[in-house]
Amino acid sequence: MSNHLKVTDTIYDITEKYPETINFFVANGFDKMSNPIMRNTIGKTVTLEMALSMRKMNAEAFLAKLDEVINQALPDAGSGLAPMVKEDGGDIRIEGVLPCPIRLPLMEKFESWLSEQSDKLGYKVDYNLKSANLGLDDVKERVVAANGNADALSDLYLSAGFDLFFDKEMMGQYREAGEFEDISGLDHINPDFDNEKISLKDPKGQYAIIGVVPAIFMVNTNVLGDRPMPESWADLMKPEFENSISLPMKDLDMFNAFLLHIYRYYGEEGVEKMGKALLRSMHPAQMVKAHLAKGEGKVPTITVTPYFFASMADGKGPMRPVWPKDGAILSPIFLLARAKNKDKVKPFVDLLYSKEIGEILSSNGKFPSTNPLVENNLKEDQNFMWLGWDFIHNHDIGELIKNIEQKFYQAAEKEIL
Repeated sequence: MSNHLKVTDTIYDITEKYPETINFFVANGFDKMSNPIMRNTIGKTVTLEMALSMRKMNAEAFLAKLDEVINQALPDAGSGLAPMVKEDGGDIRIEGVLPCPIRLPLMEKFESWLSEQSDKLGYKVDYNLKSANLGLDDVKERVVAANGNADALSDLYLSAGFDLFFDKEMMGQYREAGEFEDISGLDHINPDFDNEKISLKDPKGQYAIIGVVPAIFMVNTNVLGDRPMPESWADLMKPEFENSISLPMKDLDMFNAFLLHIYRYYGEEGVEKMGKALLRSMHPAQMVKAHLAKGEGKVPTITVTPYFFASMADGKGPMRPVWPKDGAILSPIFLLARAKNKDKVKPFVDLLYSKEIGEILSSNGKFPSTNPLVENNLKEDQNFMWLGWDFIHNHDIGELIKNIEQKFYQAAEKEIL
């Protein structure tokens, strides 16, 4: 379900009403959409449903991504994605953000479960759950306002990303004080994430992870030319891909996860090379001015994207999804529970860790679940790149993000000036 569009809308109507979608169409293989004549002629007769059907692309996923593009361009970013809020002095409070593509089914499951369980719980629950593209600024403001008073925090937090949960100026101080506990009760998580190569289970027993948002990349073969097909993150750092890559810079959770993993495995040199790889016309300073709304500028050769959106490609168009040989970069969906009220919080943790929620994550959203009962249907070569708990616990992640972002932007600016 889209908040702005219907599959029966014509390409012309969509691009006229939301010109910021033009570049998204072009980047996903609809090259002719950059031509205003084509939009004004053929575009008036072709519906979105027809266009996606011809390419055998997933309509639900495509609509979700179009919504994201539109929401980011709105003055009130996220309009139409009202948070799911109940604030009336509850005994516990749940707060966080939900991945955009699966927000609706997760909300429906949460609300139906809460309606069924409200009498059994015997206590009131406040919650504020919203779409991930709305960001975490208000959550961070409340954490800062707590000013060291743990009782001012919510009892359960749900979100992807690293900065909120590990920044010592944010949740980090409370983590070090032992305020949080993994109360999932699981001795072992899904073997996809608990094996000799990777372990997402926090050895300190503080953080829980219910699923992950894997980032891979897509290659536009129409733009690739005679350059060899990149197969890894390391390949993206080669000189031939400078000024060629689009990064998910508006998705701060994914962008921070991307930079952290590049730094973890490729050091400062890797971060700087990725800065140089950033396509000039996609730099945020230029996007603020132009938003590439008229299809202007160079089309990226490579687009880093969540696996969910990359799965739309059917292999017939120019866009080729690549699961990197050095592993898809993970942005974990963290579940952070306060130990103090764990008896009241436990039913909600059990719900979010349930097989049903896990299958919504994995099947509908391509966000593999850590629930051991869920079959994520991953292939043998779909491995992951993970920071590792030792790295996380031995670094001030919040400060590290600031430092590597600065190095990234410095390298990008050198390419722009």
